[in-house]
Amino acid sequence: MNREEALLLVHQYVQSPGLRSHMLAVEAAMVDYAQERGANSDRWSLAGLLHDFDWEIHPSAELHPMAGAPLLREAGTPEDVIEAILGHADHTGVARSSEMARALYACDEITGLITAAALIRPSRSVMDLSVKSVRKKWNNARFAASVDRDQIERAAEEFGVDLWGSHVEHVIQSMRRIAAEIGLAGDPATAR
Repeated sequence: MNREEALLLVHQYVQSPGLRSHMLAVEAAMVDYAQERGANSDRWSLAGLLHDFDWEIHPSAELHPMAGAPLLREAGTPEDVIEAILGHADHTGVARSSEMARALYACDEITGLITAAALIRPSRSVMDLSVKSVRKKWNNARFAASVDRDQIERAAEEFGVDLWGSHVEHVIQSMRRIAAEIGLAGDPATAR
């Protein structure tokens, strides 16, 4: 499976623009980490892009992503990518035994917090978002309430990255690279 085939799968199963943007943001962060670590960026790209492809057809912890795995296999997704996708959710019990799986776990939830932090800025953009701005919102439990902060901390530790020292900045930079594509380029005239 290549990226174009993965995108076709995403467009077939994911109708929500917000969910598509989330998947693209995770993919961008995964690709940048793969390149930084000398890993297979094509495989890491697929894991990021496809990790939530079945959420709209299996929108429960009991089914997602387990029920999506047969569809991925049928589409020709490499088994290591499927294993990483299965491991991105704690409830599956699938061990994150590869660096790709740990990266996916680390990049998934944090993109939601960064997106929420960008959308409340006057610019509605990730382009002028700083780690400091994201961190200011961290302790406000009502802000992006569905974002699991404990999971974000566990995931960064498991992946071996410093959450505030490098990880949040890495993901922001990755999301900037595709800001227009994920609706976070904003209006430069309103940037602070």
